Amino acid sequence: MPDADVRAWPSTDAERAPVRRSGPTAEQGSPDALLIRRTMAEIAPIADEVTSYFYALLFVRHPELREMFPAAMDVQRERLLKSLLKVADHVDDTAILTGYLRNLGLGHRKYGTRAEHYPALGECLLGALSAYAAPVWNPETEAAWVRAYTKISQAMIDAAAMDELRAPAWWHAEVVSHDLRTSDVAVLTVRPDQPYPFLAGQYTSVETPWWPRVWRHYSFASAPRSDGLLTFHVKAVPAGWVSNALVHRARPGDVLRLGAPVGSMTVDHTTDSGLLCLGGGTGIAPIKALVEDVVEHGVRRPVEVFYGARTGHDLYAVDTLLGLRQTHPWLAVRTVTDQQTPLRFPDAVRDYGPWNGYEAYLSGPPGMIRSGVDVLRDIGVPSSRIRYDSVEELLTAGS
Repeated sequence: MPDADVRAWPSTDAERAPVRRSGPTAEQGSPDALLIRRTMAEIAPIADEVTSYFYALLFVRHPELREMFPAAMDVQRERLLKSLLKVADHVDDTAILTGYLRNLGLGHRKYGTRAEHYPALGECLLGALSAYAAPVWNPETEAAWVRAYTKISQAMIDAAAMDELRAPAWWHAEVVSHDLRTSDVAVLTVRPDQPYPFLAGQYTSVETPWWPRVWRHYSFASAPRSDGLLTFHVKAVPAGWVSNALVHRARPGDVLRLGAPVGSMTVDHTTDSGLLCLGGGTGIAPIKALVEDVVEHGVRRPVEVFYGARTGHDLYAVDTLLGLRQTHPWLAVRTVTDQQTPLRFPDAVRDYGPWNGYEAYLSGPPGMIRSGVDVLRDIGVPSSRIRYDSVEELLTAGS
């Protein structure tokens, strides 16, 4: 399937490890779920070969589809496998799959994916699984996969059809400013060619003119603005095609493409509970947007921001946050760097609080998210009050 639209953290455009994985065990679930998980267990040691074979089948049998995919397929293969793992883990859990499949269906629109493409994808997927999972493949297993794929593809088709009635497949956005904050971090502001509705805390996918069909995900670094402009914080990473292009090559006047906004790390304005925000590196981008969102709603509710980075020089957005603090006394901003403390960044949160009644928001590198979630749970913050958009939503078990 074209670039499964699952999130890489806003700080980079590289694929990341999952925050955590849990969910049903191999022995739990419906008969179809057990057969599907058995298939995935069989191919696990040779997963790369299976996904490579799938794409080889697809491009040989349906060469007209090759142009929908990026030239380099390494990330593509990894995403297909993770999508299959999602299905295997949660094929019985409609609540988890519904949102995930909806996002996939919406994300596929920007590649030109149409309903008639899904049978070809399903045919080649079953061909690859049957070839490499032969020891456990039988008519019952094939039937289980057919049922699962039919359900999955129809959910994505329906989501795309509904979205087509209200939004374009993508937006063109002109770069209007490019501010290099450090040697590898840039703040980009763009102007979409038509209204772009989103919520503070959400993210989108970005394609540059230099790497067609290669999309990476970045959070909006501000709340919605009256002038319609959008801002992103981008860190160039090794081998990051999109991030390096955005940081070192993009200039005002260049035109990018944006996918639809997605993400659930948004503020609930029906309550006045406090916000505990942990932002690491350029993961501070959506945290800044959330603070601005609270400001714009005009409700005085405590907001505690912990901003972590390797060095003080890397705290490139601290002046903006401190400026907001000067005019809004309900906002507290604390910085934590590796130079200040031998503790990992989230552990510094233990020294403050208590955080009873706070909603927690986390954004940053995967290791920070993992340790942050653990720390917050250890100090009594219930999982229902911990919000983050997973690096790979498909490997997160409904938390």
